[in-house]
Amino acid sequence: MASAGTGRVVLSGLAFHGRHGVYQEESVFGARFVVDAELYYEFADIADELPQAVNYAAVYDLISGIVTGERWQLLEALAGRLARAVLAEQPRLSAVTVRVHKPHAPLPGVFEDVFAELHLTRR
Repeated sequence: MASAGTGRVVLSGLAFHGRHGVYQEESVFGARFVVDAELYYEFADIADELPQAVNYAAVYDLISGIVTGERWQLLEALAGRLARAVLAEQPRLSAVTVRVHKPHAPLPGVFEDVFAELHLTRR
């Protein structure tokens, strides 16, 4: 998955209010969505200067804008949108893994979490 020198920066537990889901009520009331993003790039010998790194504040802003500003029916589609956008906006990345959690999914039972995960590599 990663070449020599490739590391991983993880943004974990990014929580947002979104209106994603198949049901009409989900678009009206919304719910809490949690995103994890794993950013893979070579930084073993990086200089201690922000322009040499992936700016994870910019990644956060991008994810926030998509999760709160767009509407998706499927977690899988939202995860794909996020992963493609992060790769497109951050040319230093060799790969990204995105998990979109929907801890309050409308299911008829007791559960801890539902999430979709996607790993994309740059071609």
